Amino acid sequence: MKTLSSFTLQPCCIASALTFRQSFRLSPSSLPSSTRSFSTTSPTFNWLAPKRGHTQKNRKGRCRVPTGGSTRGTTVVWGDWGLRLRSHDRRISAQQLEIGANVIKQRLKGERYRLYTRVAANTGVYTSGNEVRMGKGKGSFDYWAARVAVSQIIFEVKGELHEQVVRDAMRLAGNKLPGLYEMAKKGDPPVMGLTKMHWGVTLEETKKPRMKLPADIKAERLPATTPGELPASTTTAAATP
Repeated sequence: MKTLSSFTLQPCCIASALTFRQSFRLSPSSLPSSTRSFSTTSPTFNWLAPKRGHTQKNRKGRCRVPTGGSTRGTTVVWGDWGLRLRSHDRRISAQQLEIGANVIKQRLKGERYRLYTRVAANTGVYTSGNEVRMGKGKGSFDYWAARVAVSQIIFEVKGELHEQVVRDAMRLAGNKLPGLYEMAKKGDPPVMGLTKMHWGVTLEETKKPRMKLPADIKAERLPATTPGELPASTTTAAATP
């Protein structure tokens, strides 16, 4: 029988051996931060601030809308109702978006529903102090904001709810956000700018130089008359006894 040497029986050697052995055991706490244990739920992301932080200063910019217009993001996708921006494009701060979401949650408290967000505050806003002369940099970071295009959906709600209750919640949320808003339903036609794609209006017609309005189409169907002369149908009806 072999006896252990005095080196292996020292307390420091035994502790180091145990530490080396435990380092090979994979446990959830020892895994890297980029990996996570198995779960059926998706990881939660913060839609009010990007993960990268404000390392690079963003330009003020404008909403990214393709030349000729676009209908992207103007229809309800996941929910049954949605809150749509009706006025021109604007920049909405993360604080305003959070207040709008909290208003919807407060109005629908106790109901079975799910709230979806279609925008993310990923644009940094940088400001300078009051009475500061022009130049000397862009300024310091102030808050995060989201660029929202015209007729874009911001919030969506899905659940077993009455339409009037959802309409009231969307109205309260729109009052807290800058601009004018309207409620959209699942299945509503897309919107090109402020023109809705219904009643025979197609995407190709909206991209033409001039689009005929319903009043112009109705005027073309009327018989042509000269000033001071009655239409032929009126004259014929007056001549018959």
